[in-house]
Amino acid sequence: MTTPIDVQFIAGKDGKPEYAVIPFKAFQALCNHKVREFNEKETIPHEVIKKIHLEDMSSIQAWREYLNFTQTEIAEKMGISQAAYSQMETSKKNRKATLEKIAKAMNIDYLQLRI
Repeated sequence: MTTPIDVQFIAGKDGKPEYAVIPFKAFQALCNHKVREFNEKETIPHEVIKKIHLEDMSSIQAWREYLNFTQTEIAEKMGISQAAYSQMETSKKNRKATLEKIAKAMNIDYLQLRI
């Protein structure tokens, strides 16, 4: 499965995601272990997804916390102030170039930030 899986989330009574529905063929492939092995640059850890969907974090903040970086550490790697980085982390629409710089500072692929 080299294409993204279309996932539908179903909320529980509290309004938070409780179930994830995927196409049946994708489910069969997962059950039969026919999913090709991904390298770390292509995957997103469950902890990151959980922070994004359950804690309503931006993907940038979720990755930063998962990798145990502070805002100041990432800002220093990018050569910018912590305040400037903080704005990027909370922005709803970052440009591709911005995501690439943040990803480089975190040593991940920028596509992993585009969730």
